[in-house]
Amino acid sequence: MTNGAAGEGAGRAYIGSFTSAGGRGITAVAVDAGTGEPSFLGATDAVPDPSYLAVGDGPGGGVLYAVSETEHGAAAALDITGDVPRPIGELRPVEGEGPTHLALAAGHLLTANYGSGSVTALSLRPDGSVGPVGSVLRHEGSGPDSERQRAPHAHQVLPDPSGAWVLSVDLGTDSVRICALDTATGALRLHGETVLRPGTGPRHLAFHPDGGHAYVLNELEPTVTVCRWDAAAGVLEPVAETAVLPEGEEGAEDLVTYPSEVVVSHDGRFLWTANRGHDSISVLALDPAGERARTVTTVDCGGHWPRDLALDPTGRWLYAANERSGNVSWFAVDATTGIPRRAGSLDVPAASCVVFA
Repeated sequence: MTNGAAGEGAGRAYIGSFTSAGGRGITAVAVDAGTGEPSFLGATDAVPDPSYLAVGDGPGGGVLYAVSETEHGAAAALDITGDVPRPIGELRPVEGEGPTHLALAAGHLLTANYGSGSVTALSLRPDGSVGPVGSVLRHEGSGPDSERQRAPHAHQVLPDPSGAWVLSVDLGTDSVRICALDTATGALRLHGETVLRPGTGPRHLAFHPDGGHAYVLNELEPTVTVCRWDAAAGVLEPVAETAVLPEGEEGAEDLVTYPSEVVVSHDGRFLWTANRGHDSISVLALDPAGERARTVTTVDCGGHWPRDLALDPTGRWLYAANERSGNVSWFAVDATTGIPRRAGSLDVPAASCVVFA
């Protein structure tokens, strides 16, 4: 790929990677709007193992937030007004182990801490840097998988579309917790818990554009659980479950598959999942009501062990962060069928996620 500054019609994206596995840390790229091609701008290893990223607003422009997925987890803020992200303030301990995900909600930064099975809410300072911990909500429970579900493992945290609730997806307890966030103090209060089928190991969740449905991707069994979401009551209700691999697909029965990420199209017609092991992207069609998902096909992810999947702001390009092959592949999305067609690949050692500014 070519190096250089962003050209006309180019946007920005940021790629996280595991520094402990030879990754650069956080890589900044310019993305050509016409071709979807990312071009390398610069990188920083200021944050150890920045496995997940999120973009927010700061007083001088954009701010990038990163978890440090280490035993003693931390979060960091970086200025992204230049080509290379620059740290703002210091690494802030999250009082949790192995944070795998983060999100912004109501003026706070939230982290899902896989190792300790907890969610942390941190304050944000006026300059965009990460402030002190406001609260830590510790999950409780376990699941039937004696190896992976002996204890809680919070894998994702995100606000719902209404902004009234915070949802945390826990692989260890086969459940999704719904919490209220006190915007003044950062205190998290448990409102309810939706229990999913035992042993499925939920990992990530994505909302439908209508705000009334959500899709929970399960890691321990390669399925998607379709749910209704009632924002007024803060209730998540499972209504259906669909396998992400087509029935009878050649070779699929011989592979252990661990889905990693779920993405919904901007028009709510399609859903995609990244599947580690099977090394594929699944295409699922959603019915007009958003309550049924039908697996259409899979396409090769363009690498090995796709840890993340991201749709660009236009909805035309889909990006897979292939951790073990060390590359980010990108695909043109067919607007009629939802099937991605591979367009290219960028070398990014130990790639873990892609986010757009």
